[in-house]
Formats: sequence, C-alpha cells, structure tokens
Amino acid sequence: MTADQNDFAKNVFINCPFDRAFAPLLRPLIFTVIYLGYTPRIATERSDSGEARINKIREIVEQSKLSIHDISRIRSAQKNEFYRMNMPFELGVDIGCRFFKEGHAREKKCLILEKEKHRYQKALSDMSGSDIKNHNDEPEELVRQVRNWFVENEIQHADSGTKIWEIFNEFMADFYEKRQEEGFNNKDLEKMPLPEYIRFIQEWLKQRNR
Repeated sequence: MTADQNDFAKNVFINCPFDRAFAPLLRPLIFTVIYLGYTPRIATERSDSGEARINKIREIVEQSKLSIHDISRIRSAQKNEFYRMNMPFELGVDIGCRFFKEGHAREKKCLILEKEKHRYQKALSDMSGSDIKNHNDEPEELVRQVRNWFVENEIQHADSGTKIWEIFNEFMADFYEKRQEEGFNNKDLEKMPLPEYIRFIQEWLKQRNR
C-alpha cells in the first residue's frame, strides 16, 4: 500500500460497475475525485487470484473515510438478465462499518448516486429518506453532483462542476493522443487497468499545476 492509500481522511472508496457500458461515467468520476485532492480506492487496484475479493473490499472500506456508491445499474436491462447486486452489497458493507466499528470509522461519509430521482426506493426501500443524488446517466451531471457533495461535506472551495468537466475533457484529449503515440490502440485504452489510468491522471494534473 502506498503512503497516499494509507491516508484515511483522503481515501474514497468507489463502488460502481467496472464494465464497458459504465466507462463514460466512471472515468470522469475518478478524475473528479483526484482533481479535488483525494485518492480513489477501488477493488481492482490490485489483482491477486489467491485473495478473496470481499477481503479487499473490507480492507478498502476500513481505510476510507469517504465513499461513492453508484447504484444506477441494479435494475436488469433486458429479459432473463440478473440484477446487479454487488453495488448494494458493498454499500451495505460500508454503512455497516460505520455503524458497528469503533474509532474513526464513525467519521465515515458516503455519497449514493442513482440514474433517476427516487427510483432506488423500489429496490432499496430501507434507504428511503436518504439524500441520494441522481445524474441521469450524464457524465457532466455526475461530475457536478460529486463536486457539490465534496463541497457540502469536506471542502469549502472548489472549481465549478463546469470547469472540472472542461478540464477532464482536456485531459482525455491529451490522454488519447499521448497514449496512441506510445503505441496504445483503442482496445488497449478501453481495457487499460484502472490503477494505470489513475496514475496517468495524477501525473497529468501534477504537470498541469506546475
């Protein structure tokens, strides 16, 4: 684990789908977290076939003061498709850690994202009354909602959601151009491991802010 990953106050557990369909939302989500000065923590940050995934999730949850849970894909999209249950399960693990673990776990805070307002109540009625934000499957709106949540809970000042979205698009244009110059094709970029993508964001922002 790196020094940054060991910083409870700056760690953000991200619980969402990691498939191709969600990539247009996941990439700006991760960028926004890093742009605001925090460290995204994801279950795929290391790959050890001998380690149970739930053990990694438990460890990351315990090490993260903040968490972002996107439950917009819990509904099946077509006939005979199963519900996506990993996201609500990991949400339950995270909330349980806050309720039942002593010490700084009581400081934990989470943002729950959905596609449409109040839709989650049909599947997770126990969360009724919770402040859940919706992004309508629009990446720019997701950036805005995440930015606003950080300002409401953690930081006093931040660039606007519009500006962060513009800088994200600037990054992505540069990212694709430079990676293709380095020999990455579209399939390489589509299947790039998230820890590698995160490092590229961190390095790019460091260079930009010099």
